[in-house]
Amino acid sequence: MRDQFHEDLDTITDQLVELTRLAGSAISRATTALLDADVHLAESVIEADRRLDEIRIELDERSIDLLARQQPVATDLRIVVTAMHMSSDLERMGDLARHVAKVARLRTPQSAVPPQLRSHILQMGQIAEAIVARCGSIIASKDVVAALALDQDDDAMDELHRQLFSALLDENTSLSRSELLDLTLIGRYYERFADHAVSVARRVVYLVPAGRSNVPTGIRNVPTGRVATFARAHPYESGHSRFSGPGWPRPRPLPSRPRGRGSGHRA
Repeated sequence: MRDQFHEDLDTITDQLVELTRLAGSAISRATTALLDADVHLAESVIEADRRLDEIRIELDERSIDLLARQQPVATDLRIVVTAMHMSSDLERMGDLARHVAKVARLRTPQSAVPPQLRSHILQMGQIAEAIVARCGSIIASKDVVAALALDQDDDAMDELHRQLFSALLDENTSLSRSELLDLTLIGRYYERFADHAVSVARRVVYLVPAGRSNVPTGIRNVPTGRVATFARAHPYESGHSRFSGPGWPRPRPLPSRPRGRGSGHRA
């Protein structure tokens, strides 16, 4: 039973990595369609989003089946439930790439991006593609340091997003209302794409706490102690949790409610 459980966890990990690959391909092709006004490429991105939805459904069904059959606890339970949250983020990233493709399709045969902002949108697309590629590597390797460092890529995307808004808010802009609306939405799509990738990486940090010697200086939110691997959760003995012991805070007891003089609690 445990061997089958581990095989199912491996399959879930593979599906998460596949979702990052598909999301990366989608945002790359959507960016090209947007800049080149390629309606056929935009249509292919929109159609391919169904595959991400299918994998997300398969992963969730597998996870629910694991919860029902294995009844995991502690780390095992964290792994399965967190994988479902990660699949939701990755599926949403595919949706955002589809939204970019829909803007490209809407404005063909013209490009939705004016010439003076083409390099800016191209850079946002390149960062989005790079950040999701790193996200897939983080899931596969369970690299906590790389997961924490992904925030730097997100900071670069946020800065590009702010610069785009500044350009759109310029009183002397020559952009039409439709161009302003398109670019506002496009910038938001790329920015949220990167945010979801960071959310996935942070869930890996949640699953794989490492010793402080492996964490960059200044990081204090990763407790020391045991290491919980994502692809190999070991069975527990007598329900003992590997997340207990030195380095892990004890839960605080809830304050007792005052009682009235009678037999019931005070209202």
